[in-house]
Amino acid sequence: MKRFKWLTLPFMLLLLSGCLYPQSQLSKNQIPNQVQLDQIQQAVTSYQQQTNGLLPIKTKPEDTPIFQKYQIDFSKLREKGLIGETPGTAFENGGHYLYVIIKPESKPTVKLLDLRTSERLRALQVKIKFYKEKHQYPPFGKQVANGIYNLKYKELGLEQPPVVDSPYSEQMLPIYINAKGELLIDYRKDLYAYLNEQDHTYKNGEDIRYLLTDHAPFVPGYSPPYTVKDGEPVFMTNTAS
Repeated sequence: MKRFKWLTLPFMLLLLSGCLYPQSQLSKNQIPNQVQLDQIQQAVTSYQQQTNGLLPIKTKPEDTPIFQKYQIDFSKLREKGLIGETPGTAFENGGHYLYVIIKPESKPTVKLLDLRTSERLRALQVKIKFYKEKHQYPPFGKQVANGIYNLKYKELGLEQPPVVDSPYSEQMLPIYINAKGELLIDYRKDLYAYLNEQDHTYKNGEDIRYLLTDHAPFVPGYSPPYTVKDGEPVFMTNTAS
């Protein structure tokens, strides 16, 4: 049922000081496989050990959403000789993914943000900008939760409500807008499935988005926080992360 499938590769360990990714793997359309993620994870761990706990990340504003905030700076890993080159799947090398770190203070873990989702939101944001310039307010539709709304998609020139592909399943996920005019992706469909299919100890009041990253290589980018109530995922705040 899961949307992501790891590519089958010959199981061989490549020296981190050598060519980390064969030329045949440097395709921007390639889906990162577990071997690649494990190698970058090892490089990040080694970097942290060599720098007294520092992480090889780019500097981002303090208010950057949590799943986009700690982006890996591959130049820092190369300078330490921990990788040979940037993965071909990474945005920095023409790929579709941002390599990010979650849980930076407790257990720094390498995950992926699919930038094709970002491109979809960016294109939609342009339509909203033009709408707002004309009407002086965003295209708020019916309220979905406190501070979260459907989009008046027809007034944006769309034939149906906007959606994006889920990185976790075959489902299409709705796109909403918050009171600030920021676009959000609703992951409740995937969260509901994971709450019922995966063992977990999440309780009401806790951010259950990490249930997705506990069991998949992707982060739920552009999502509001969710918690669990009566066994179902519910919006916790209207702040995007």
